[in-house]
Amino acid sequence: MWNDKALKCAILTLQYFINAVSKENQMSDIKPVKLQAEINWAFFDKVSDMSGKYQVDLCNLSDQAVKALEAIGVAVRQREDKPEKGWFVTVKSNNPIKPVDEKGNHITALVANGSKATALVTAYNWTWKNKSGISPSLMKIVITDLKEYVPETAESDDDIL
Repeated sequence: MWNDKALKCAILTLQYFINAVSKENQMSDIKPVKLQAEINWAFFDKVSDMSGKYQVDLCNLSDQAVKALEAIGVAVRQREDKPEKGWFVTVKSNNPIKPVDEKGNHITALVANGSKATALVTAYNWTWKNKSGISPSLMKIVITDLKEYVPETAESDDDIL
């Protein structure tokens, strides 16, 4: 039949799956937060070298947005060395993020810092190795004031170093 080691392993495995289902059910009850934000470091269709993911910083969040995000378990941050960002969250994805305009049209232009958006954010539980936590998940982002990013290019051959 079962030896003690096999039984203990089976019990631990069962507890793991029960906890995973319980956490998933808890997170599915979360109402998404609709917020206004300023965009920074928009990596919508290109992976960020820093994180290896698609991502965007949602900055200068209102006090109400901060409270609503914290209520669903999302940690909102401020950086002393970047006061212009105010309260912000970084949302990351393994898949490209598809921003739209207010008419629902996909935005293909590069979105520059300072653009404004309305975002729908929820949260999800994660576990990796011996760590776990709650991270924000971007359900939708509507760019309401687009500032297009135009990479700097050399003016002439004389400018090439």
